[in-house]
Amino acid sequence: MTSTQGLAERPVRPSEPVMSLRGITKRFGAVQALSGVDFDINAGEVVALVGDNGAGKSTFVKILSGVYTPDEGTITYDGERVTIPSPAAAQELGISSVFQDLALADNLDVVANLFLGREIGRFALDEEEMERRSWELLGQLSARIPSVRIPIASLSGGQRQTVAIARSLIGDPKVVILDEPTAALGVAQTAEVLNLVERLRERGLGVVLISHNLADVQAVADRVAVLRLGRNNGTFRMKDVTYEQIIAAITGATDNAVTRRASSRGAKEQSDGK
Repeated sequence: MTSTQGLAERPVRPSEPVMSLRGITKRFGAVQALSGVDFDINAGEVVALVGDNGAGKSTFVKILSGVYTPDEGTITYDGERVTIPSPAAAQELGISSVFQDLALADNLDVVANLFLGREIGRFALDEEEMERRSWELLGQLSARIPSVRIPIASLSGGQRQTVAIARSLIGDPKVVILDEPTAALGVAQTAEVLNLVERLRERGLGVVLISHNLADVQAVADRVAVLRLGRNNGTFRMKDVTYEQIIAAITGATDNAVTRRASSRGAKEQSDGK
């Protein structure tokens, strides 16, 4: 039976390690997409992954979500070394992903989209139970959806993102990956989605936020990890770093001593579990 209870019940422990990746390397023929990338995700924390186009973000996210397997490196999840050979394996572990295209069916209602491929009922669909659980999921996110029987095509961009995020919580995940969740949204809808990100953190999930919008990153992230040319180029606590320092790390202008100190301090606090 599909569970929607764990999200509300899990205690929030911000320093609890959930997932660690070490030395992640990925090649596509002669192209080195990633080289020795390290990355950590804690419970109750939003980690933003940023970088210019071609920095390796998409490749890294696909490794996190089981679309690609790394050529080298190790992945530890919930204290155990694991492999993630497929998206199904990632979901089974407790890693959910919401990609930019959302993968929603416009002709179906909210309930059908939430439980697509995970329908409840042995011999016939239990529509009443799925509707009840749909409201429960959306309620845990304090979501503003007028009806779970409304077609997805009738919803705004922010509401569609809400449904996709709610769907990712089925199965009681510990890590949720959000790929450009505010892309092409207006100011009000962006605020709505960022509020959802905060709800996920409050409920103890580790959230990986991939975004080109540094204003969004600064608004909700606890830490920001920068990829440049497939390599780590700085990990910062948001309280210790400025917008200009993040830009410097993204573009490679990291000779600034303040930027180097901020990155070093962020990495040390992460290793100390702060």
